[in-house]
Amino acid sequence: RSVNIVAFGNERDGFSEDNQQPSLIWSYLGRSALISQIDSSLSASHVGNPVFTEYQACVFGNVKLVVHDCPVWSIFDSDWYTSCRLIRGADIIVIKYSVNDKTSFQELKDSYVPMVKKALNHCSIPVIISAIGARKNGVPCTCPLCISDRRSCVTTSEGVQLAKELSATYLELHALNDLYIQKYFGGVLEYFMIQSLNQKSSEKMKKRKKMQKCHRVQPPQLEQPEKMPILKGEASHYNADLHNLLCCCQCADVAFYPEDLSMAVEAHKIILCSVSHLFMLLFGVKSPSDTHDASIMQLAQSLFAVEAGDPFLLSSLGVPPCVPPVRVVVKDAVFCSCLPDILHFIYSGAFQWERLEEDVKKKLKCSDKTEHVLEKVKCILKTPGKLNTVKDCRSHQIKWLYNTSLRLFFNTPVLADVIFKIQGTVP
Repeated sequence: RSVNIVAFGNERDGFSEDNQQPSLIWSYLGRSALISQIDSSLSASHVGNPVFTEYQACVFGNVKLVVHDCPVWSIFDSDWYTSCRLIRGADIIVIKYSVNDKTSFQELKDSYVPMVKKALNHCSIPVIISAIGARKNGVPCTCPLCISDRRSCVTTSEGVQLAKELSATYLELHALNDLYIQKYFGGVLEYFMIQSLNQKSSEKMKKRKKMQKCHRVQPPQLEQPEKMPILKGEASHYNADLHNLLCCCQCADVAFYPEDLSMAVEAHKIILCSVSHLFMLLFGVKSPSDTHDASIMQLAQSLFAVEAGDPFLLSSLGVPPCVPPVRVVVKDAVFCSCLPDILHFIYSGAFQWERLEEDVKKKLKCSDKTEHVLEKVKCILKTPGKLNTVKDCRSHQIKWLYNTSLRLFFNTPVLADVIFKIQGTVP
């Protein structure tokens, strides 16, 4: 639990010879009976005329009190971001001035109060206006000469009017002694501290209740996209749509060729990359330095060769695509002959391993060639730094990888070919 206080303004009389007068905040920390410990090392590190001085203390026993004391108003001119951040992070704001420095008060009223009001526009933070000092010249004269006098006093009515502009509490502290600091100023400040702590406790309790309410009803845990129910009880056709995408080759951006370029098998980079680090490496989604697995890089170089796309290549619909597919030459003829079955396996989620084994055996009719192709597929599905086994390929980990890895490409420019603009913003 903590309370943050931000204090602005200089309570010292600029014309007084007594520049050793303690500040309002430091006087409060030293005199308040509620302060059990003060960390002054933070303030000791500041030299000269700091923009702000930070104090930390313990109040009400175990509540952390953090104070930022800003004696120089020019922080609003030099660093608007920092000044706004201080205000919006405050629980209480203290504005202080000397009643014997009319010029500084006028500058505060004309230049800086509007800035404070702007920063407080969307905040409901209590403000305390502290007029400090005993007026030296009694009731000021109203003649033009005295009004322009820098030593003229700030009247009570002027201070009250300033407090009205900021909806603040107005206090006059004639001296920084026990009466005014501990009982008068301290009483008001500690009242707002208690209000702030009560509000934070109430908000925390509401948040906790809201979280508990959210955790009562758990959504159904559905593993397979194809089993996910849609509106009106309609079964998901996610799996069929992916197969149709492969069969129709719509939006295909990869074309696989044998070395003699006799045929083409089209596919989609994002589907291939979602199940294989090798394809991420092949299509530039990952660099070799990101992979850290020599076997994957060696297989990519020995099995595939990426060439420039053919601008005259027609899609299966007979229409030239907007962006020519990347042409990939498959160097292994046996592997290339099974490529349609391998792509069907990948587009099915890369977890129907037994079906792939049957399809490859049926096509090749040779155990050595079958083992050769399946070994290549296992290497393509390999996770960098891990051994690849048939057990891994049969496990549900590959299925889980497929169901979650497509999310890696959501809301990123990687492999994206569509950008949605929502209310003028690109998400």
